[in-house]
Amino acid sequence: MKKKNKTDDSDGFVYSTNPDFHLAQDEEITTPDPSAQDLRVWLEKNHRGGKIVTVIKNFQGQEDDLNSLAKTLKNKCGTGGTTKDGEIIIQGDHREKIVQILLQSGYKAKKAGS
Repeated sequence: MKKKNKTDDSDGFVYSTNPDFHLAQDEEITTPDPSAQDLRVWLEKNHRGGKIVTVIKNFQGQEDDLNSLAKTLKNKCGTGGTTKDGEIIIQGDHREKIVQILLQSGYKAKKAGS
């Protein structure tokens, strides 16, 4: 028997007889200023068929802001990429260039990892 996907955040609540009962609503995530963000720029090649990618981690904020930053980085590096699980993945080794772009945009950024 196939499990049903949970489509809402009701935490299993079906019905309440309390007229004042309301499900807790998630607070909207706001994106902090770039100067409050501390981004790390990694180089990875594991699980990518031997291809090298640059990964920007520790971004905090809304998905739209993450996608906007990813688009800017892809355009300035002249390469492809994507966002996944709150990280920006850029094809190729562009660590130096990305760190400079992020610093010019007001973010705190530095190379990390290998």
